[in-house]
Formats: sequence, C-alpha cells, structure tokens
Amino acid sequence: MDFERAREIFSSDERIKVLHNGTPIWIENLDDDKNSATIKPLNGNIGTSQVPVIDLEEG
Repeated sequence: MDFERAREIFSSDERIKVLHNGTPIWIENLDDDKNSATIKPLNGNIGTSQVPVIDLEEG
C-alpha cells in the first residue's frame, strides 16, 4: 500500500479492511518520516507493532 492510501484509510470514517501478512489489522498511527504505520491486530492478540506501510494490503 502506498502512504497516501494509508493516510486516507486512517482518516476515513468508514471501516476499511486492511491486512498485514494476511491478518486483519487496525491502523493506530502513521509516521510519514519513517513511512511506517503502528498497527494493532484484530484477531484478539494484544499489543501494537510498527511496520512499513508498503507491507499493508487493502483487503
């Protein structure tokens, strides 16, 4: 995913499905300096991770 699309999804009022390595996630925050996203898995796992935005897929 490109950073601009991640920003659109992050700012959207709609719930848009996003995947990281096949796992549904929620974008918690974006870091344009690092071109990364802080994500939270929606599968019940606890915690957040910082990943490159390019690793995210709209699903």
